[in-house]
Amino acid sequence: MKFASLCLIFALLVSGCSKEQNFDERELHLISLEKIFGFDPIHVSDRYSGNENGKVYEGLFEFHPLKRPYELVPNLAESLPTVSEDGLTYVFKLKKGVLFHDSPCFKDGIGRELIADDVIFSLKRLADPKLSAKGWWVLDGKVAGLNEWREKHAALESSNYEEEISGLKKIDSHSFQVTLTKPFPQFQYSLAMPYTFIVAKEAVTHFGKEFLNHPVGTGPFHLEKFEQGNQIIYTKNPKFREKFYPAEGAEGDDKLGLLADAGKRIPLVDRVVVDILPETQTQWLNFQKGKADLLELKSNYERAMDKKNEVHQELKSKGIRLFTDPMLDVTFFAFNYENPILKDRRVRQAMSLAYDRAEANKLFYNNSAFEAQSVIPPGLNGYRKEFKNPYTKLDLSQARKLLADAGYPNGKGLPEITVQTRSETVARQQIEHFAKCMEKIGIKVQAGMNTWPELIKKVTTKQHQLYTMAWGADYPDAENFLGLVFCPNQSPGSNGANYCNPDFDALFRQATILQDSPERTAFYEKMNEMVAIDVPWVFGFHRTEVNVTQAWLKNFKHMEFNHTQVQYLGVDLEVKKELSKKF
Repeated sequence: MKFASLCLIFALLVSGCSKEQNFDERELHLISLEKIFGFDPIHVSDRYSGNENGKVYEGLFEFHPLKRPYELVPNLAESLPTVSEDGLTYVFKLKKGVLFHDSPCFKDGIGRELIADDVIFSLKRLADPKLSAKGWWVLDGKVAGLNEWREKHAALESSNYEEEISGLKKIDSHSFQVTLTKPFPQFQYSLAMPYTFIVAKEAVTHFGKEFLNHPVGTGPFHLEKFEQGNQIIYTKNPKFREKFYPAEGAEGDDKLGLLADAGKRIPLVDRVVVDILPETQTQWLNFQKGKADLLELKSNYERAMDKKNEVHQELKSKGIRLFTDPMLDVTFFAFNYENPILKDRRVRQAMSLAYDRAEANKLFYNNSAFEAQSVIPPGLNGYRKEFKNPYTKLDLSQARKLLADAGYPNGKGLPEITVQTRSETVARQQIEHFAKCMEKIGIKVQAGMNTWPELIKKVTTKQHQLYTMAWGADYPDAENFLGLVFCPNQSPGSNGANYCNPDFDALFRQATILQDSPERTAFYEKMNEMVAIDVPWVFGFHRTEVNVTQAWLKNFKHMEFNHTQVQYLGVDLEVKKELSKKF
């Protein structure tokens, strides 16, 4: 039956490719590896939803698509803000003439101009207790008067967005001021995250509960079609402001052809088609048949790479290119700290010692990943290459001793543990490997299979014992990773483990008000090593991202913060027309 199903999928893909292709329109074909939550920025807590929201919505800032190290640049803002000497007051100016998409939510269906009121409204939505925003943690405790406004309205029937907040003040139609409760050097970074993308009040009001399916942003693309679990289609926004492809990048970008489109108005394509394909087999077949222009490989790397980690000659003959880049990320199995059994550190340490990372790296990452010693990945201040976590080595004898000390000799008395994961083949295989490892010390583990939105919901509502996931950097600062285990960020915030350590929290509060400095780095290192010993997670890996692209795809470059990247990608129709004959 399984073989027949695969044959049917293959037949459908082949038949789809046999249709006559359109070489007159620059159409970009992408794959989302997971279903997305929807199109409401305040709930965009995962990479896949962020990538889709970034096509229709925008933030005040974004990261330069080519420069490395990553550089924050103005987007909806006219420039970077002016900041007071004490680091508390930020003044922002918006670009003029930026228009929201045409929508029935506006008078006569015509999109109006973006103004300062829209930014203030969008930030208040993040704080609205009635909405339970997944992104509240990025502003929690940071903006003067915002927490008080949130607490007051938690007890009221509805939230009053007209009520003034001391830390959010409109100066004029295109400028506003934000006052922080304490210095927070990463604040500007948070205004480039999907959580703080700008929405229109009219759209929120008009569409009500259906707002997440009817995005109205200022971005380069309109949403044309949204079939959850199937396909998303976007068309170029005809009223998108004048925005141009960059004329400079990192060293060597010109030789790689990444500056060939310098000065051209973006977006560079007319249409974007995103197929939602969670299964790796289907993803690869689509790419292999030329139905996808770009694919991030999550497993089965041998399909694209030979033993020298170079692209296979057959693929190279079609112009297919291979990109391997270290990621600012970490994979993990997170314990629910509110579970009485898993709150015992000895149980957590035992499970970490039983996890065979070397075998997992071989099975799932082609031996290309780096074993994580704690939360901070290489490439960020706070990571020390020489630090080795004593609980990430494979030591079954020590694991059994810790379990016995906790009152569970050989796992006796310990109930079966369910690890929540995604309904996808490789994810299931990873849990199977984890279960085999735990079985060696007497712990029984089973998999809880979920769609991506279901998994997110279980984590944010604390309906899990253990879950596995990865976290990619939102911005290039270790605070973004250390915040994953900061107690006030508990679910529905980013601390899905619901881990609390008062000593860690005290250090975190001290470190995050400091500018980048040796003093702050020392704090980061201490916190990173403190949490390593406490094991709120079974630490997994810092991965290498592997992408394959078709020859006709232009301007692709690995980008950690890639939710705004699509507008810079192009399609060479002449190359596509010629090479399509080989597919």
